[in-house]
Amino acid sequence: MSRTNYLNNRDMMKEIHLSKNSYCSFQDPVNDHQFDVILHKVTDIHQNILAAQTNRAERIRRETGEEADPLCIPVSDLVFRIMTWDHIPLAPPKPPKAQKKSKAQKFLEEIEPEVEEPEEDIEKLIMTAPDPTHIRVNFPPFQHYRINTDHSVRCVGKSHWAGDLDTGSFSKTHGQMTENLALMFLKLCERYATRSNWRGYTYNEEMRGAALVQLSQIGLQFDESKSSNPFSYFTATLTNSFTRILNIEKRNQDLRDDLLEQHGLTPSFSRQMKWSNSQEF
Repeated sequence: MSRTNYLNNRDMMKEIHLSKNSYCSFQDPVNDHQFDVILHKVTDIHQNILAAQTNRAERIRRETGEEADPLCIPVSDLVFRIMTWDHIPLAPPKPPKAQKKSKAQKFLEEIEPEVEEPEEDIEKLIMTAPDPTHIRVNFPPFQHYRINTDHSVRCVGKSHWAGDLDTGSFSKTHGQMTENLALMFLKLCERYATRSNWRGYTYNEEMRGAALVQLSQIGLQFDESKSSNPFSYFTATLTNSFTRILNIEKRNQDLRDDLLEQHGLTPSFSRQMKWSNSQEF
């Protein structure tokens, strides 16, 4: 009887793609959501037509089992994903440190108002303000493009967008993670928590809960343009999350043992073993 593999990169990539699509808007939701190649500049589209045709032929072979000639795939059918922040609004700039005032300063100003600064100083403060940055989103933004018959390109999809491509608006809360991807995260945490180096801790449930929170926050930040191995990405996230909880618990235990020793009480067994091992050498 063959063993069923419930977690593999292909299924994870599919669920990540579907989850990201729920935050997107496409001109044709059926044909424009699946990209053939990922680029970083619109000007690179015409130079990567053959790569897109090759990827499309490979996907056809994988899905249908039919062999397709890449050169026979029409150029107008190809979809190019461009990683860009152009359609993401700018976040309001943070005030510089010179404009930040403590509570004590504000209290003193209420008692004795501060003398207004000259206009030159105010202009200087404005000039030293940090450069504006884009609003933070839950995964790297992108746009989808197609090639027209006259070899020009047109945008057929945008991430973090609600409504029509021309009259719609930016939105980062209208989508959601697919149920299958959430179940994959649950299965990953359950299997990782049963490893020999983690299952013996009494706070194993806390480790698992913290890992689930971390996966839900950064799960969609996986960038398909840099890697095709989400399993490794999620496993590294689990390792960091479990290790962080372990270090926090160890630090709390050390504080507890120090307090017990200061009051003449017996510390934890691990502290006693640590002291015993140090005496042997």
